[in-house]
Amino acid sequence: MTDHLFPVPEPRASVSDREATVPRVQRANRAQLELRPLDLESLLPEDHRARLVWDFVQGLELRAFYDEIKAVEGHAGRPAIDPAILMALWLYATLEGVGSARALARLCEEHDAYRWLCGGVSVNYHTLAEFRVAPLTQLDAVLTTSVATLLHQGLVTLRRVAQDGVRVRASAGGGSFRRRAGLQQCLAAAGAQVAALHAQLDADPGGASRREQAARHRAAEERRARVAAALAQLPVFEARRRKARVKGEARLSTTDPDARVMKMADGGYRPAFNAQFMTTTESQIIVGVAVTNAGTDHGQLAPMVDQVGRRYGQTPAEILADGGFVDFHDLRAVAATGGQVYAPPQNSQDPTRPQRPLWNPDDAVVAEWRQRMYTPAGQARYRLRAATSECINAQARNRGLRQVLVRGLQRVRAVVLWYALAHNVLGAARLRTAAATAT
Repeated sequence: MTDHLFPVPEPRASVSDREATVPRVQRANRAQLELRPLDLESLLPEDHRARLVWDFVQGLELRAFYDEIKAVEGHAGRPAIDPAILMALWLYATLEGVGSARALARLCEEHDAYRWLCGGVSVNYHTLAEFRVAPLTQLDAVLTTSVATLLHQGLVTLRRVAQDGVRVRASAGGGSFRRRAGLQQCLAAAGAQVAALHAQLDADPGGASRREQAARHRAAEERRARVAAALAQLPVFEARRRKARVKGEARLSTTDPDARVMKMADGGYRPAFNAQFMTTTESQIIVGVAVTNAGTDHGQLAPMVDQVGRRYGQTPAEILADGGFVDFHDLRAVAATGGQVYAPPQNSQDPTRPQRPLWNPDDAVVAEWRQRMYTPAGQARYRLRAATSECINAQARNRGLRQVLVRGLQRVRAVVLWYALAHNVLGAARLRTAAATAT
């Protein structure tokens, strides 16, 4: 019989002080299997930027892209990836600062926004890389039709535009530039390499896989073609240097024959391209794009005005540009279209600066331009240039337009077009939202 109403529990075994302080936690078990339902539509919120890009692409006329597809209904062949998906992927990637096809292909497997845009369609970096630069004519038409739609809706006007250039680092090193003798030696070496690969294939057809053989031949042929293109461009480049009275022997790159050494924003000289944007000052929509390998902006104004006129059937009334664009022939060409140039005259009173015919006040076009720029109204209009062009250039650089990974003027122009289209995606959405709010 016990003396207690309730039994007294037995004393616990003593534990060491160290064991008493060990925390008890739930540890990760990554080997545990989980079954989760996957719904791509629920991955993104309704206001996500990827949805905005997809809506923009759905409103585009992409018939030219579909006409290039060889696989058709009722015939053999693997279905092609929808061009709308590839278009949306590159637009969204450009907005996010992704400029590599391999990086974009990885994101299509890992990132929810890119997976949502793919919609279950598998893409590879070869297809992405080819789509980015191949349809140059179609991309140019997309820019024209998208801006023309905004013009028709009254959201954009060409009353006043601003133009500026931005230097983009080329995919070529300074050490790849060779003089004529060096280019001829490189061409002979490239030809010898191609011949050696052919001989190796004939001697041992099974020595390497077909894919490896094709890759080697493609690389050798591309190098020989680049060197041959550099030699073909050399006479024109030499004549241009003689006309400009530039000393030294001309050199061109064996990596990218279209690249030229230019003075960059930081004062250094590197192989680069000159990308030109023409933008409306009121809505900041890019309406014109050009890419040249000229290291100066002289002579770039009139061609861009002419491009805008061909695109939309009307030319800008006022064109704002910095002093680097001032050129006598451009002033006359723009004046012939009815446009007025607002660009600062260079100081012609400097005794160390040679007097060129441009500063001749007897010319009516030059006199009118100089008089316009010395008025308070002209100076007030010109101040709108920095708020437009510098903003566009800064946004392009923030999105990765500092160095291109492709080679050749045409491919670089395709990349710059992607940046213009991506910029206009957000601009069009902003304008339509403002118009809907106002009504």
